[in-house]
Amino acid sequence: MKRAFIATGATVIGVAWLLTYKATPPPIGALASVPPTPSAGNTSASPSVTPLATPSPSPKPSTSGTVNGTFTGSDAPNFYGDVVVRVVILNGHITDVQAVKLPTDRAYSAYVSQVAGPLLRTEALQAQSANIDIISGATYTSQSYAQSLGSALQQAHLG
Repeated sequence: MKRAFIATGATVIGVAWLLTYKATPPPIGALASVPPTPSAGNTSASPSVTPLATPSPSPKPSTSGTVNGTFTGSDAPNFYGDVVVRVVILNGHITDVQAVKLPTDRAYSAYVSQVAGPLLRTEALQAQSANIDIISGATYTSQSYAQSLGSALQQAHLG
């Protein structure tokens, strides 16, 4: 009888604890506190974003035979949403990477995009290619980012 009372009491306390537990999104890796950079580009699909159907400026060969221009990668869908990346090439080097579209449909997807977007941009600028490190906690977004970046670099004949 005493054991049944203890077991019932422990069960009631456990259920009450579970019902009052409030979950918060975990930080993405150790870099979750990094603030987004202003130059990270537009990370939403707002109406102010240039439509993908609008062609980017034509590549302009420089005097050294390298390609200059702005190239928009193909849409790279994943489970959480679509990713589109635009890259700026100057004298054959990646000078800027802008996330035209990142997943923002759900609150957590928007959070992941806000944190991972600037980190992925930094990765791309450092790597000077689509061979970028995956951001922990943003695996699908990282893979789609690399895929879209790769297609933009192929348009520039750099990938």
